[in-house]
Amino acid sequence: MKKVLIIAEAGVNHNGDLNLAKKMIDVAFEAGADIIKFQTAIPELVMSSSAPKAEYQIKNTKITESQLEMSKKIHLPLSDFKELKKYCEEVGIKFLSTAFDHISIDLLIDLGQDIFKIPSGEITNIPYLKKVATLKTKIIISTGMSNLSEIEFALDILIQNGSTLDNIIVLHCNTDYPSPYEDVNLLAMNTIKNAFGVRVGYSDHTPGIAVPIAAVALGAEVIEKHFTLSKKMNGPDHLASLNPVELREMIKAIRNIEIALGSGIKKPTPSEMKNLNIARRSIHLSSDIQEGTILNEEHLIMKRPGNGISPVLINNIIGRKLKKSLHKDHMLTFDDFF
Repeated sequence: MKKVLIIAEAGVNHNGDLNLAKKMIDVAFEAGADIIKFQTAIPELVMSSSAPKAEYQIKNTKITESQLEMSKKIHLPLSDFKELKKYCEEVGIKFLSTAFDHISIDLLIDLGQDIFKIPSGEITNIPYLKKVATLKTKIIISTGMSNLSEIEFALDILIQNGSTLDNIIVLHCNTDYPSPYEDVNLLAMNTIKNAFGVRVGYSDHTPGIAVPIAAVALGAEVIEKHFTLSKKMNGPDHLASLNPVELREMIKAIRNIEIALGSGIKKPTPSEMKNLNIARRSIHLSSDIQEGTILNEEHLIMKRPGNGISPVLINNIIGRKLKKSLHKDHMLTFDDFF
């Protein structure tokens, strides 16, 4: 099995502070993530001044400001991303950022970003999809709030404009923060895989770490999960994010699941071979038997250990004549017969 790509989603949980963003890079690296992902945007190009905040954003921030006002406070300026990418390279973790507008896309191209992550909200944004497709990079696209026909629409736009299915990974996603378990519908991930013949993954917003681990067991090739330095920080996404300890635990569990999934070939493993003879049985005598006795089923009992004649050969033993008298519980061998 290929290694699952784990994206630690910093998003805007740095609250617009470059130093906090760097601390998040350190945390993601120490936790074992493959990629740390940020969000790059010029808020005025993404939302109008009248765009309302999402219900969870209002609940988590307890402020009635507009979405634009909130976003202007928590996004980093474009000039910070060159330094962020450089710091990722120094630390040893891959840098990635989701661009929410065309100028931000151009910035990330100039920085040499070779994967582009399309967020769920852009799945119907034809100009955005076309621009990303023309880059001919690897693409990861989230599909929160969408149905199969909308996913097909987005994939068609991407392919018609220069991308290929081989370069696209589709993430199943629920965009509520946190996502209710009853709305996760994790099996839809493989519905997407079967419908379009694409590689799939899962972008998670549920509480805790159980669901992304389950997604790996179901075949997710990419896991994306928000994290924060502290859930007590002000901001829309902190409460639905993992803290550093939880992030480390999730990644450790995913790596263990990767190993545990194995090859799919059913055979005794090296670790259990030592238990085979202990747990299995061999053919023994159920009582004292005299020399010359022709054995029938009543003379035989299956007992541990299993390093004698296997019970699967019982029909080869019934009807055989003993060479000598033997005691109860004797483990039979083929040398015991004429």
